[in-house]
Formats: sequence, C-alpha cells, structure tokens
Amino acid sequence: MNSTLNKFSVAPMLDWTDRHCRYFHRILTQQSLLYTEMVTTGAILFGKGDYLSFNQQEQPISLQLGGSDPMALAQCARLAEKLGYNEINLNVGCPSDRVQNGMFGACLMANAQLVADCVKAMQDVVSIPVTVKHRIGIDEQDSYSFLCQFIETIMPYTQTFIVHARKAWLSGLSPKENREVPPLDYVRVYQLKQDYPELTIAINGGISTIEQIKTHLQHVDGVMVGREAYQNPMLLSEIDQQIFAVDRPVINPIVAIELLFPYIENELTKGTQLNHIMRHTLGIFNGKKGAKQWRRYLSENAHKKGAGLEVVEKALSFVQLS
Repeated sequence: MNSTLNKFSVAPMLDWTDRHCRYFHRILTQQSLLYTEMVTTGAILFGKGDYLSFNQQEQPISLQLGGSDPMALAQCARLAEKLGYNEINLNVGCPSDRVQNGMFGACLMANAQLVADCVKAMQDVVSIPVTVKHRIGIDEQDSYSFLCQFIETIMPYTQTFIVHARKAWLSGLSPKENREVPPLDYVRVYQLKQDYPELTIAINGGISTIEQIKTHLQHVDGVMVGREAYQNPMLLSEIDQQIFAVDRPVINPIVAIELLFPYIENELTKGTQLNHIMRHTLGIFNGKKGAKQWRRYLSENAHKKGAGLEVVEKALSFVQLS
C-alpha cells in the first residue's frame, strides 16, 4: 500500500465515524485517510440498510469490515471496490462480547491462519489494498513472539498492519475499558517496524497531539488517531500542513462549519435529521469563547422536528474566536 496514504488516518469508531462525520472531517483535512465505522459482512449481505454508501468527497476512504468467513468477506470487498473505496481493512482489534459472539474482532488474533485466509480471499478478488487492524496481544497471549507469529502468518497476503498498542482482554473489561486500562506499549510497535522493515506499520492508541504524531512517525510509517480527532476536530485542521507538508492554511473553524452548509441543506431534503450531522461538530470550538453555548444550543435544538440551518447559524452566533 502507498505508505503516504497511510501516514495519518482517523480511526474507525462505532457510532461515530459515519458518513456525516467523515464529510465534516474531510473539510478539515484533505490528505488524511478516513475510515468507516466497522461494518459486519452480515449487515452488508443480509441487512436492509445501505451500509456502504458514502459521498465521493470523503475519499480517500477505507471500509473496515468485521467478519471471519473468507467467502463473505471477499463478496463485501468486491462490492466495496466497485463503489470506489480506496482500501479494505479487517477488524482484528475490537474486544466487545457482541463481536466475539460473531467470531470477529480481537478474538481472531488467536487464529492467525484464519485471518490470513480472510485477507487472502479478499486480496484475490480486489486490486485495492487489504489491511489489518489488530492489538499487540489478547489475554495471556501477549508476548512479542506471539505478535510476530501473528504478523508472519498474514504478511504473505498484506504488507500493511495498523497496530493498536494495547493488548485486549476478551473478558472482564468493557470495550471502553479496553481502550484505557491495558497499558500502552509503543516500543513494541516500533520494534515490529525494526524487525519487519519491509512492512508498512501504523500505530494507534492514546495519541492526541501533533507533537506525538511527529514523534511516532520517526519510528513507524503511519499514525491513526481516534477519540482525540473526534472530540477535538480542529486537530485535523493542522494535519495537512504539519504532517503532509502541504502548503494549505489552517482552516478557520467558523469557515469549516459554513462549508458544511450545502451538505446540510442537501441532507435535510433527503429527510436526514440535523442532529445526526451536527453531533459530530460539537467539539470544534473547544477552548474558544462561546464553545459551551454552541454545544448547548445544538444539543437542545438540532434534534427538533424541522430544525434547519437557522439552528446552526444561531449556535454560531455565540462563538467568538478572537
């Protein structure tokens, strides 16, 4: 995979990185790779909703799939490539019970051969990259040799691994706790890159500043940021300039919201509720005067029937940047 494309990405986050969120994030950063929420093969193949729809302006975009049936994954990968996705990513990192019961997510780390079969099945039917996002270990299987064995089993079929630098406990911790309780081990991910220099290794977990991103990029090929990019979206406005060295001024946050107006108007005509779009923007004025009123006004009014652009404009009137 083109390692520049993978140099910085916004993590797949369930209930957060939907198509409205990604459209908003793309206004803030042109260069970053954006990920969908994890979508299961069952939802795509048998569900009633359109789980693969996205706006072409969101590109470059990666579809994260959840599943462990090579044939079903291959079917979904083929559909995604046809729709214009730039990458397929297999979820081998999510630790929730629901995911384990479906035999996908972090529990798949215990069956590296099955993961390899899944990746091969997808790569055989698409020409876009297939990548794997995983943990550094699960439960008591958390040695460096276990991690290397996992990587070596899969690397004949993909060259790109996104490593969440924590292990996952498959029982006893909630998904939220699994993002916070197991200690981060960045050095172990750096070691992977040293030992497998031919691979593209991206790091994920607990990263929240431009300085941290730059530090990690001295050791690995890519950085993936999750919650911080969502809760403090203006971080993304610095990425093109600071990480990709693109000569593009940092966007004014009020301008970023105004650039969302045509999208909002278009979505409202399709019956989308305003709060479904605006919930992703609540953190954009963090640290600015009026940020609290912005969040409160949207939270109290954007969900109301018939709420339109006037609600956003009123919320903006509370904000002072100087």
